[in-house]
Amino acid sequence: MQLVVARIGRAHGIKGEVTVEVRTDEPELRLAPGAVLATEPASAGPLTIETGRVHSGRLLLRFEGVRDRNGAEALRNTLLIAEVDPDAVPEEPDEYYDHQLMDLDVVLADGTGIGRITEISHLPSQDLFIVERPDGSEVMIPFVEEIVTEIDLAGQRAVIDPPPGLVDDRAEIASQRDADTEDGS
Repeated sequence: MQLVVARIGRAHGIKGEVTVEVRTDEPELRLAPGAVLATEPASAGPLTIETGRVHSGRLLLRFEGVRDRNGAEALRNTLLIAEVDPDAVPEEPDEYYDHQLMDLDVVLADGTGIGRITEISHLPSQDLFIVERPDGSEVMIPFVEEIVTEIDLAGQRAVIDPPPGLVDDRAEIASQRDADTEDGS
């Protein structure tokens, strides 16, 4: 199975290095020197990583055969794609690959269906599940243990305990209840 693991950014310096936007939780494995990666567009690759280093918090890579700034700049916005065994699992027990989470049913602890995971958005502060509801609307669910209480790959479901208002109108009900309490009702 092929997974996008990075996107090439701008050239860095004059010796062919590029910045990369990492899109994998395992860059030390997927973006290590010697790794051969397919590309999108395919005409840019395959690319073999020659060196990698971190500079000012950004990963910099140099590819075999790319020796100058012009060659590096020509790769800008190219996606790097790694071949991944679909049965492989991350080393940490509470980590998952995106392909394992895609299409899981999202349910409440009581079994009430919310929808199905159609996308995973990787933000700097946390990951989000984009969940398509049966009516076609979408809801974003933060992938944090306080909300996503269980990932059951065998049962093909993610169990959530959302705060009021995340997936329903309970926030309005709670607000009305609080207003009623203040009125003495």
